[in-house]
Amino acid sequence: RSTMVAGMLSRGIRRIGGSLGASAAVRTAAGGVLAPRAPRMARGSAPAQISGVARVSPTGRGGLPRSLLSVRAMAGRGAGRTMCSAAAERESMEYDVVVVGGGPAGLSAAIRLKQRAAEAGAEVSVCVVEKGGEVGSHILSGNVFEPHALDELFPNWREMDAPLRTKAQTDKFCFLTGASSSFTIPHFLLPKVLDNAHSGNYIISLGELCIWLAAQAEELGVEIYPGFAADEVLYGEGGSVCGVATKDVGIAKDGTTKDTFERGIELRAKQTIFAEGCRGSCSEEVMDKFTLREGKEAQTYGIGIKEVWEIDPSKFQSGLIQHSVGWPLDNNTYGGSFLYHMDENKVLLGMVVGLDYQNPYINPYQEFQRWKTHPEVAKYLEGGACVSYGARALNEGGFQAIPKLTFPGGALVGCSAGFVNVPKIKGTHTAMKSGMLAAESVFDLVSGGGGGGAGPSL
Repeated sequence: RSTMVAGMLSRGIRRIGGSLGASAAVRTAAGGVLAPRAPRMARGSAPAQISGVARVSPTGRGGLPRSLLSVRAMAGRGAGRTMCSAAAERESMEYDVVVVGGGPAGLSAAIRLKQRAAEAGAEVSVCVVEKGGEVGSHILSGNVFEPHALDELFPNWREMDAPLRTKAQTDKFCFLTGASSSFTIPHFLLPKVLDNAHSGNYIISLGELCIWLAAQAEELGVEIYPGFAADEVLYGEGGSVCGVATKDVGIAKDGTTKDTFERGIELRAKQTIFAEGCRGSCSEEVMDKFTLREGKEAQTYGIGIKEVWEIDPSKFQSGLIQHSVGWPLDNNTYGGSFLYHMDENKVLLGMVVGLDYQNPYINPYQEFQRWKTHPEVAKYLEGGACVSYGARALNEGGFQAIPKLTFPGGALVGCSAGFVNVPKIKGTHTAMKSGMLAAESVFDLVSGGGGGGAGPSL
C-alpha cells in the first residue's frame, strides 16, 4: 500500500507541478507575475511541496497518508467502462475546519485559525482546497490594495517580503465624452473613498499576494491542496453541512467511467468555510438550502475584463491610478474602467460592465477593446505589449445584498457572500477581514469542544 501511494504521489506531483522559485517568472491572467513551474521531477522523487505551497505530510492521524493525491490513489481506478454508480465508495479525510477556496478570504481565514490555535496552545487541523492548479492561478483583480486587514493579520508584513511594492502615488478620474474627447475631474471634487494616493494603498498583483499568503499558511501548518475543486456539499444526519467532496475525474461523455477514472475525496469537518468567490457553486447551493438571502436585496453582478501590459519605460508613471467612466458605454449601461501603473513597467487595465445592460447586442469584450483606442489610454499602450489577460464575475449589490453569513456547519466569506465595497472599487481587504472574523468564531466553537462533526451554527 505504501509503495502504491508513493508512486501515485510522485505521478500526481508531476501532473500538478509547480514551485515558488524567484526567477523566470511566468505571466498569467491571474493579475501579473506568478511563480514559474519547476522542471518535471524524476519518478520516485520526494519533494517537500506541491505547487510551491502545499507541504505533503507523510502521515496523518492514525498513520494514514495525509495527501489528497495519495488518498485518491487508494480510492482505486475504474476497471474498464462501467457506469459511475458502480464505482468504489469515496475515501474520506477528517479535519476540524475545511476552507473551500485559496483566495485572500480563504487563506486569511486559515491563517487566523492557526494563529489563534498557537496563541491558545491548541491543536486545530485546517485544510484549504483550491480548484486552480496552483494557488493564485484563478485569481484576477485590479488591484489597488488597502492593507488594513493585512496589518491585522501580519503586523510585520513589511519585514516579511510581502509582494506590496508599488505605492499609490497619483489619482486621476476621467470622464470620456467621446472617442477622442474627455475631461479630468479635479481631485478635490472626488469623494474621499476614491483617494488612494493619500490612504497608504498599493498597486499589486493579487495572484502574487495569494501565493505569499499560502506560503505563510503552510508554515503555520495549514494543509493546502491546489488542483482539487469542491464539487459537492456534504450534509450530516441533521441537515447541517459537514464538509465537501472533490470532483470525480475520468468520466466519459456517456456517463461511463474510463480507465483513468478516479473517485473524488470527502473532506469532512466540524466547520466548513466557503470562500469560493463570486457565484461559487457550493456557496450558491448553501444559500438556497438555508434561505440565507431571505429578507435581503437581490445580488447584482458585473463582468470584469482585464489585461496586463508591458509598456515603454518612458511612458511609465509608477503609482498612477486612473479611473474613467463614459465612452464607449452609453448612459443606459452601468460600468467603468481602470488603468494602474505597477512597477517593472507594467500597466494593469480593464473594464467592468454591469450585467443588467439593456442592449442585448452589447459585447463587453469589444467595448473594452474600443476603450483602449481612446487617447487617454492609447498614449500609454503605444509601443507596449499585452502579456496576460482574463475575466471574472464581480458582486455589485453592495452591503444591502450581503446574505446571512452563517448556517449549521459553517459560514460564507469574501466574494462568496459579496463583500465588495462598490463605492471604493475595492473588495480584497473586506474579503480578508471577513475570513479573519469567521476564523475567530470558528475557533471558539471547535476549540471549545463544540461541533464534534454535528456542524452547529456559529
